[in-house]
Amino acid sequence: MILPEDYINELRLVLGSDTEKYLQSFEKEPFRGISVNLLKTTPEKLLPLLGFETERTPFYSCGYYIPPETESIGNSPLHHAGGFYVQEPSASSAAELLGIENGDYVLDLCAAPGGKSAQIASLLGGSGLIWSNEPIRNRARILLSTHERMGIANGVVSSCYPDELCPRVEGCFDKVLVDAPCSGEGMFRKNNDAITEWSREHVISCAARQLSILQTAAAALREGGILVYSTCTFSPEENEMTVKKFLESCPEFESMEINEPFGRKTELSNAVRVTPAEGGEGHFAARFRKKGNAVRRPLPTGKVQTLTAEMKKLTEDFLDDIFRVRPETVTEIMKDSIFLRPKGLEGLKAPGILRCGIYAGDIVKRRIEPAHSLFTTAEPSSLRRVLELGIEDIRTAMFLRGEEISCDLDKGYTAVAIEGMITGFGKCSGGRLKNKYPKGLRNTC
Repeated sequence: MILPEDYINELRLVLGSDTEKYLQSFEKEPFRGISVNLLKTTPEKLLPLLGFETERTPFYSCGYYIPPETESIGNSPLHHAGGFYVQEPSASSAAELLGIENGDYVLDLCAAPGGKSAQIASLLGGSGLIWSNEPIRNRARILLSTHERMGIANGVVSSCYPDELCPRVEGCFDKVLVDAPCSGEGMFRKNNDAITEWSREHVISCAARQLSILQTAAAALREGGILVYSTCTFSPEENEMTVKKFLESCPEFESMEINEPFGRKTELSNAVRVTPAEGGEGHFAARFRKKGNAVRRPLPTGKVQTLTAEMKKLTEDFLDDIFRVRPETVTEIMKDSIFLRPKGLEGLKAPGILRCGIYAGDIVKRRIEPAHSLFTTAEPSSLRRVLELGIEDIRTAMFLRGEEISCDLDKGYTAVAIEGMITGFGKCSGGRLKNKYPKGLRNTC
């Protein structure tokens, strides 16, 4: 492995005598991990089903190391079901520093592919709001898929640049995470492309962009709220120097001491760094508090179109056929698509919104075709018809391949749960289930 000389010289400023130990780590396998999704399961239920050994990481209470040689984990039925998110272990440290509390409104400003948003949603436990933003539209689509698979009902997904979004949601969030685009030095051990793309010029441009994003993010946070800045790079220019410039340019923020039981201390008391010596590939995080104390402002909303009596009955009958207990949401219709909005977010007005709440289905010739996310975001106990499958049931693999399977439940749209976790749905009739699992998610083997 040939590393750029400029990079090694900069690394010595950060790691000092530990630099050689870091360079030797390239002879070992990179760390791999998962984060258990508390919206769907618990570690006690999930881990025994995985089929391999796990070990708790120091970064997150529901984060676990998995063996480096683990193969095809994305094809696991438990992954399809949203039971866990595959995540580099130290990446979970940033969301942990937010100190998520019940009912928080949290903005994940640079969120794709969605691991940190999924972790935040898991910690919120269905309360509050997780708003996940990603400027690049293709990556935002992946983020949207993550929300669906992980069962996030109290979420917003948007795709716009921070300077478009943050002024429109000024003071609306209790917590903001800026996991900024960076030079990716913490990815070097597992991604050779990251090494070839590295340059001093790239580091400098990343640092300038990171500072700009941080300064923009400041507006979205209420007084008294917490802002966490993180990167997956070792560069002091992108980390410590960016933090110092941010505090100088935004005097309304103050440092928050970090005394977490992970990582290594930096010259800044409000920051922590993780290297392979601390059990992660590479991460940096700093924590700030916005001075003062204020109630968060309501998110900007507009007028909501009133449903006609006919449409109200159509949607209510549709939901009553699927749910024993309907979600506590507000129904909105946009271009023949039905959405279940979290209360208080009806008519949400902000740039780049791809999804607010639950996409429930589409109106087709005076009937409603349900959407995948209507089921994946539901509690199994709230649904009228749930086909329960075990991980070893032959129908589980068949369902994930998109095949029709046997089903002895009553006729109608039916959720499919794998080990108690809603994974998708189908339509049951005559002892068979017509598969509705999305083609883009299916296993091909």
